[in-house]
Amino acid sequence: MDRTPPSAALAANASSRRGLYAEQDPFDSGWIKVGPPHEIYYEVCGNPRGKPAVVLHGGPGGAINPTMRRFFDPRRWKTALFDQRGCGRSRPNASLEDNTTWSLIEDIERLRVHLGVEKWSVFGGSWGSTLAIAYAITHPERVEALVLRGIFLLTERELHWFYQDGASMLFPDAWERFLKPIPVEERGDLITAYHKRLTSPDRAVQVEAASAWSQWEGDTISIRGPEARPPKFNEPDFAVAFARIECHFFQNRGFFAEDGWLLNNAGRLRDIPGWIVQGRFDVVTPLEAAWKLKTAWPRARFDIVWDAGHASTEPGIVDGLVRATDAAALL
Repeated sequence: MDRTPPSAALAANASSRRGLYAEQDPFDSGWIKVGPPHEIYYEVCGNPRGKPAVVLHGGPGGAINPTMRRFFDPRRWKTALFDQRGCGRSRPNASLEDNTTWSLIEDIERLRVHLGVEKWSVFGGSWGSTLAIAYAITHPERVEALVLRGIFLLTERELHWFYQDGASMLFPDAWERFLKPIPVEERGDLITAYHKRLTSPDRAVQVEAASAWSQWEGDTISIRGPEARPPKFNEPDFAVAFARIECHFFQNRGFFAEDGWLLNNAGRLRDIPGWIVQGRFDVVTPLEAAWKLKTAWPRARFDIVWDAGHASTEPGIVDGLVRATDAAALL
């Protein structure tokens, strides 16, 4: 479905949109020891006897936040959220040791077993969609449904678009700030240049690079402009963890065996019902990847939101995701 209302109907369309559910506190939380040296923080909210779901945050390198709990009806869902390795309240912060896509998939399984869940719905946006797809390909028998937003297949084409040449043409002012920490002679491979600085033993070098890396994503995340940038992007500790881990994954191309691995293995999703919610003007993860995934996974319901970019908090994206979790609750 392509929700592309004519301009005269935008106000009416907005008035009929669903919003987030009320704020809710976790009824369970703690840390799970995973591969050394890591401990991951998790929390569970909603109905203890509800339908199980797990939320995978973005980045890689991001963290969970209270808003993520609110995409689920707390009367119907038992929702687990966790900070991935090195992120948020997981320990140690910003660690790259044994931090790969495959170790995170193992952590999802550890959390599932810890919570006594046989099968659950998986919710993720941006990098969270990447990890959700990889998890579902690896463990399809554990996935009841997928609810995805801002599809990112972590291909060379997508990385080049956002970190080398493409999005830069739409945001030349923000791009200039992104280039600033990198000498001209190193700008032919910006991911490698940033990786060098984000893994530097000099904390000041890390902070400068992390600030520029995080600001670039924050400046492009929403059609509402820089004011929609998550406040944590301005906090040095968060920015360093976010940028270090994200660049680490991108430098290693997601730790996938080949470029396009997710799409090449999307056939394993064929029996899993799913929902894809994608902003038409998403610059961070352009619509092309979502379209390719939808083509390879016919069972997925596809919702293009005309007046939205990448951010999960844009009204049209919220509407699509809440409608999707409501529908998934009925499976």
